[in-house]
Amino acid sequence: MSIKKWMLNARSIALAQSVMPALLAVALAWKCEAFRFWDAVLAVLGVAFAHLAMNLSDDYFDYKADVLGDRDKVQRQGFRAMMHKYPYLTDGSESLKSTAKVIAIFVGLALLCGLVIVWDRWENGIWGEQGLWWIAAIVFSCGFLGVFYSAPPLKLAYRGLGELVIAFIFGPLLMMGVYYASAGQIAWEVVLISVPVGLLVLNILFTHSFIDMKGDEQCNKMTFARLLKSRRANLVASFIFIFLPFALVILGVCLGVLAWPYLAVLLVLPRGIWLFRSLRDYSQGKNITMDKAPKVIGSIPDWENYKKAGIEWFMLRWLCARNLLAGFCLLSIVVSIVLKYWII
Repeated sequence: MSIKKWMLNARSIALAQSVMPALLAVALAWKCEAFRFWDAVLAVLGVAFAHLAMNLSDDYFDYKADVLGDRDKVQRQGFRAMMHKYPYLTDGSESLKSTAKVIAIFVGLALLCGLVIVWDRWENGIWGEQGLWWIAAIVFSCGFLGVFYSAPPLKLAYRGLGELVIAFIFGPLLMMGVYYASAGQIAWEVVLISVPVGLLVLNILFTHSFIDMKGDEQCNKMTFARLLKSRRANLVASFIFIFLPFALVILGVCLGVLAWPYLAVLLVLPRGIWLFRSLRDYSQGKNITMDKAPKVIGSIPDWENYKKAGIEWFMLRWLCARNLLAGFCLLSIVVSIVLKYWII
């Protein structure tokens, strides 16, 4: 089994969606007296393994539902959406059986990380305000929602709830879980910051479904964008998901809940403005054509390959949404570290 190949199959390019919020939770927990470095490392690794397992699980159930057949029809109609979701299954290089095995491996590694953390935090006890029941509740909630994101009978992603589920998992649940693993407690600070992060995670998936509405409609996949139906409604939702996180930080600072250095996240606001404008242009039928990716978007790996594949218009927007989350988390991490040594 090639680790590199399966990392690619599991869309490791999307790991920033989970790892950056996890690292932010670690940075917030760092100032706590009960902070344990190796528990924090295990928590971040567990999150990454669980994310990879969830991506492969999504491929597994989508392929079983024969979504690809419908998406081929869309491609023949000229819609240039991101069609290569699981080429390792469609080209026969891997099977559902081998995919299930790798999913089990990733899930097993995630659970192993969790069990070591529980063993190390056993002195907290099971019950009580800061008991280990926190870990059990969070892991169960993430596991339940992660499995039934694509799996029957719930298939939440096919009922227009997929984006909301992922935002809840990768925002509040993820950050609270990593914070508890790192510090052995839950604090209001991480709960409050996890809400803007969850919204930015939601924005990544919503940007995808907004652009891919026609493809999702043809393969009968109900997304939040399809639930909203109209372009205008989707633009309003996009505006909320992009800009509300920054408004919440400003409100938190004004109310004294967050220290004023957290306003540093506004440095990535131009990235959000570019994304919203590009989605507005898309809704009006305007195409994006450029030889180089705008610097405001941030890192765009494999740009030339995207251009050759004819999907640079899609990846520009999706990677901009991903980089918006990454930039927000990175600046918050820096601020959190600075605040540990700088009393405001």
